[in-house]
Amino acid sequence: MSFDRSTRTEQTRSSDRAHDRRNRVVAIGSSAVVVAGLLGFGSYTLLEKSEAKERTTGSQAAQAQDSKPTEQSAQEKTKLAAEPIAGERTWDAKLLSRKHVETDVKYPMRPPVGGDHNPAWLNCDGVVYEKAVPDVNAVHSLEHGAVWVTYNGKAAGSDVDALSSRVRSTPYSLMSPYADQAGAIMLSAWGRQVTVDGADDPRVARFFARYVQGVQTPEPGAPCTGGIDG
Repeated sequence: MSFDRSTRTEQTRSSDRAHDRRNRVVAIGSSAVVVAGLLGFGSYTLLEKSEAKERTTGSQAAQAQDSKPTEQSAQEKTKLAAEPIAGERTWDAKLLSRKHVETDVKYPMRPPVGGDHNPAWLNCDGVVYEKAVPDVNAVHSLEHGAVWVTYNGKAAGSDVDALSSRVRSTPYSLMSPYADQAGAIMLSAWGRQVTVDGADDPRVARFFARYVQGVQTPEPGAPCTGGIDG
């Protein structure tokens, strides 16, 4: 079988046109993929930069917001610590012995504010004990700079709750019931003690401000964790 020249030429042209169309389709498709990829990458990059900027800005704002209350709190604490504490009792720190003993100790005041004590201290990193704790271990916590809040059956439940909340939010403090103490609510530190009328008594804030890790502390910086739990 034979074809004339014009037929063969037309077939060749048709084949070339089809080939060109395929090439254009492939090129257009590839360009679309590249453009889509570039747009996607650009959007992702912009999103990442925006989120990073937001995180940085948010962090800076949080730091600025946190720094102000901290500064105010420090100023307020200094002011409170300088105010007088009416009715406060004090003992000469030089007369309060600090030996470690394994036996029970008879203290001249209740709750005790210093003296010989057990080698193990009570955990006092804002700990509220539901039951009475050993004096000899609590005194060791006072030596480390803790404030000890105690109460008896005459204390109002609302006062106990409020003081518990304060203690839980205050490192170097502890709280426990103390049945045979003289006052309904008493606060003790090493060589210092005061009886208060209730949780809202202004002397509570002053006592905490002055004596939590205060100048009366025989061993400032000693831990209030790693001890015993009553």
